[in-house]
Amino acid sequence: MMEEKKQEMLPKESAEQEIDLIELAQKLWGERRLILKVCGIAVVLALIVGFSIPKEYSTTVTLAPEISSRSSSSMSALAAMAGINLRNASGEDALSPELYPDIVNSTPFLVDLFNARVKSLDNRIDTTLYNYMQKHQRGPWWGTVMSLPFRAIGWVGSLFKGDESEEESSLKTQGGTISLTKEEDGIVGAIKGRITVNVDKKTGVTTLSVLMQDPLISATVTDTLMHNLQKYITDYRTNKARHDLAFTEKLYQESKADYEEAQRAYAQFVDANQNIILRSAMVEQERLQNEMNLTYQVYTQVAQQLQMAKAKVQEITPVYTVVQPATVPLRAAKPSKMLILIGFVFLAGVGCSCWILFGRDLFKEWRGHAQA
Repeated sequence: MMEEKKQEMLPKESAEQEIDLIELAQKLWGERRLILKVCGIAVVLALIVGFSIPKEYSTTVTLAPEISSRSSSSMSALAAMAGINLRNASGEDALSPELYPDIVNSTPFLVDLFNARVKSLDNRIDTTLYNYMQKHQRGPWWGTVMSLPFRAIGWVGSLFKGDESEEESSLKTQGGTISLTKEEDGIVGAIKGRITVNVDKKTGVTTLSVLMQDPLISATVTDTLMHNLQKYITDYRTNKARHDLAFTEKLYQESKADYEEAQRAYAQFVDANQNIILRSAMVEQERLQNEMNLTYQVYTQVAQQLQMAKAKVQEITPVYTVVQPATVPLRAAKPSKMLILIGFVFLAGVGCSCWILFGRDLFKEWRGHAQA
């Protein structure tokens, strides 16, 4: 009997749910003009917002690093399949590609970009990246309106404080540290927010992206960023070899001077004692000749070491293949007016529907309780 009652109740509950859904749909259909009106207002607002946000252009470059033959072992191949990079497991190179994002986002690296020359596509801007980020950034109109009260407060405050000379640009190292002014620190943060670095852990391919409000400036900064990163990595990996090369060149110059001096002394002695057959003169001549031969041997050995040091620098200098160079973008990456339009219309439609179905009744109940 209980099962029969349950079976009788189930069709009734489903029928009630269908009736409720039909009533809700009819209620929304009855207020379709209001929904269309609200969605129309949302379309207008979306267009205003979409056209008020400044366009931003993105440029992307892709670098493929050089892979040595030692990294092609079976263990490294198996580790790459698992998403693990063992190319640097031997400890020979502590600067792995996984550290490239940290290098690019570091303060000294970003400060080096301050003096990079940038030029807009319409030739109206030709300045450094620092001045461009400081003076030529556009924002939506509501940002300017909202910042007016704060600017007014700052202007009034400056009248009471008087003229305060701001500290000079503190792009200086003090004991290995970098001290920046508040303005410079803000520029560093602004540049950092426009740079994206992604590294494929399996292949080591590095992707650099820069977002700027001008397409040519975006491409210029991306290209500069790529070359600075290549220079940083090259300087790091060849640092010891370049120091060894400089030391070997110094030894080469010294050994060359010693050999030339010994050669000169021997020639002068021989010229001055051509017809003398004294035993002492012969011994002195033999000593000078031996000294000249010894300095020549040292000179030739150092010359060989110098050539080896030059070859070593060339050997360990990394080579990067630019898979995708920096090109001037033709279309803006932001803002996406279609997404803004869809988002505004969707939120307006959902909000208006919720108001019609639930909000209006709740508001009437609350207003009735408040009046009572």
